[in-house]
Amino acid sequence: MDPIKTVIPPACCTLNISGVQQKRLINMFKALGNPIRFEIIKFLVTHPGCICGDIVEHLPIAQATVSQHLKVLKDTGWISGIIEGTATCYRLDEKNIAWFRSLIGEIF
Repeated sequence: MDPIKTVIPPACCTLNISGVQQKRLINMFKALGNPIRFEIIKFLVTHPGCICGDIVEHLPIAQATVSQHLKVLKDTGWISGIIEGTATCYRLDEKNIAWFRSLIGEIF
């Protein structure tokens, strides 16, 4: 009887990342793992430059909670805020999202 040979296919992709860059990627994934933050990102795709109040009107949570989620998204690089008078206008951070996409492209 012949032994069964296991054929291991070649790797489909690469992901050569470690250290600070790996931590950055992990934190970006974690931030999107929260359903409310994911909804904020979806909203900002179609409403760039909106203020916190616009997001509060869109979500069923308090302004303070929205502000906490915006801080996480900003700290992890998903969004940026531009201060205009007394308001901060939020939008997706194109530079950081391009970085994220380039790494994800290496996986898929």
